[in-house]
Amino acid sequence: MRDPRPIGVFDSGIGGLTVAVAIRQALPAERLLYFGDQAHVPYGDRDDAQILAFSEAIAHWLLERGAKALVIACNTASAAALKPLRERLPHVPIVGMEPAVKPAVEHTRTGVVGVIATVATMQGAVFASIVERFAQGVTVLQQACPGLVRQIEAGELDTPRTEAMLRGWLEPMVDRGIDALVLGCTHYPLVRPLIERIVGPDVRVIDPAPAIARRLGQVLTEADLAAGEGAGGIEVYTSGDEPRLRAMLHRLGLGPWPVHGLQWTEGRLTPP
Repeated sequence: MRDPRPIGVFDSGIGGLTVAVAIRQALPAERLLYFGDQAHVPYGDRDDAQILAFSEAIAHWLLERGAKALVIACNTASAAALKPLRERLPHVPIVGMEPAVKPAVEHTRTGVVGVIATVATMQGAVFASIVERFAQGVTVLQQACPGLVRQIEAGELDTPRTEAMLRGWLEPMVDRGIDALVLGCTHYPLVRPLIERIVGPDVRVIDPAPAIARRLGQVLTEADLAAGEGAGGIEVYTSGDEPRLRAMLHRLGLGPWPVHGLQWTEGRLTPP
């Protein structure tokens, strides 16, 4: 049985598009309904209660638009909202992000791996639990990157300021012997070429998006929700900068899909 309904995907801004790319590659028949909450970006500077309130409102909007499953394409929102949303929406399959510490630990040769993420993700219980479960006997260097999401949202993907910020965080980790670096925020793959230039060829840079796409495919199959065959596509909405989101769609090869604006009205998403 085929289910042509879309998959709802959301993030604080443009970062979740890196997850959308992985989903489109792994599940090309699926339709995606994407929302970037650029009015509130970055989520990493906000408290859990705020992030949960935004996430719950977005989830309900996506479900009202016919989403059959949800992907929280944001590490910070996943840390704050994945468990509560699963409890409040038990009938909806929900896939979230988590830092890919496990594969980094499994393949390290030096016994030292690095993780970069937002402040909120680093301070969350989910991240602490992952490190505790999977990093026994391995040194995990943790580095919060305040301000990096703002740089990426502003389109400064390879500017001297962004490079200086990244060098300040990454070079000390390289000096301490990391051989794997986990990208713990969905925005960070957008500056992956710059990161790889800084850490060098001996450090494996790990983006969890492909694993999330594979997990989504498993969830859809198990719930009998897969689209089957077809061309799929993506419908994009934002609460902020429509031209910037449109430019990123083009940059990532997601096609010339239209971008629609929404606004927040008393805690709900509404047309402008």
